[in-house]
Amino acid sequence: MILFRRLQVLVLSSCFFFLLTLLGASARPTPGTTAVPAPSSAATTVFRGRASWYGGYFQGRRTSSGERYNRFQYTCAHKTLPFGTRLRVTNVKNGKSVVVRVTDRGPFRHQRILDLSEAAARPLGVVDCGAATVIAQVVADDAPLGPATTPGNFAALYAADPNPEAAFTTYAVLPDAPISPADSVARIAATAQLIAASAETKAEVITAAESVNCPSGFFIQAGSFIDATNAASVQARIKSLMPELQVNISQDLVDGRQRSRVLVGQFGERPEAEAVRQQLLVWGIGGLVREVALR
Repeated sequence: MILFRRLQVLVLSSCFFFLLTLLGASARPTPGTTAVPAPSSAATTVFRGRASWYGGYFQGRRTSSGERYNRFQYTCAHKTLPFGTRLRVTNVKNGKSVVVRVTDRGPFRHQRILDLSEAAARPLGVVDCGAATVIAQVVADDAPLGPATTPGNFAALYAADPNPEAAFTTYAVLPDAPISPADSVARIAATAQLIAASAETKAEVITAAESVNCPSGFFIQAGSFIDATNAASVQARIKSLMPELQVNISQDLVDGRQRSRVLVGQFGERPEAEAVRQQLLVWGIGGLVREVALR
């Protein structure tokens, strides 16, 4: 009886070991193959190009979706995106953003990518400028329509453009990972190269009328101090880290008290200023991007 029980235990143990071996073998990849992870759905679709606007003349007319155009709603026209798609549109020049809904087809002239309703164009400054270079991102269907915050990775979105010499591009951008100081310096260089490379192409699609009342540039306010000595210290540190930058101290009267503001720049495009601001932040120097007074 004891011998029979021992044989029974031995047989059951062997079967259990064989089953574990079989399961382990099935979990291993077949030799000569590679396990491919599922594609990430976190990538953001980005459109870069010129956006114009249409206003009162089209009020009440039917759009391609069947809706009637209302210039007081946050809508837009795009050539191919499904109706109802929501986009966060950011003006590259001033960094202002708005969320809109696709309700129409177009535009079909001047190599433009979007026609914005009047309500959507005004917060971006497009009504004053006539048209503007924008970055548009597809966002969630429940994203609130109307003015929105500037994307936190605005400079990275602009610098990621794979074809800056083209009048418009469509590309995908993965979520930002933490960057090292070396990566941040490379991003600044990439942004500057993109701006330089795209200048000639932009000139081909921007008419003279579109430059009226557009912002002339941007600077970084790296601090505002009551003690002028502290401002001079920050100015000296920035100059030692990035000697090619223009760094000035502005004396201003705020609430009856003298303030010394450390100003870095000017920059012609907001993404360029944002990239430098991010680099300063890596070194522990905070700052805000400010728009220079309009021409």
